[in-house]
Amino acid sequence: MTLQEITQQMTEIFRDVLDDPAIVLARATTAADIEDWDSLAQISLLVAIEREFKIQITLAESKSLANVGEMIDLVAGKTG
Repeated sequence: MTLQEITQQMTEIFRDVLDDPAIVLARATTAADIEDWDSLAQISLLVAIEREFKIQITLAESKSLANVGEMIDLVAGKTG
């Protein structure tokens, strides 16, 4: 799976979980950039990402994620 494909799937996940079809993700996107992305949404996003990509994200990994680019890289590393 390419980084572009992962980004496209993650964009759909973010749009669905945050109920905002206008979300456009970039590698540098952070929670501060998306109004409804709070700590509860973070948990929902991670669970949805785990389900979609059939991976497991540890607590340590989730705490280390600074932006969407790092999420994409983590998914790529676990699905590659």
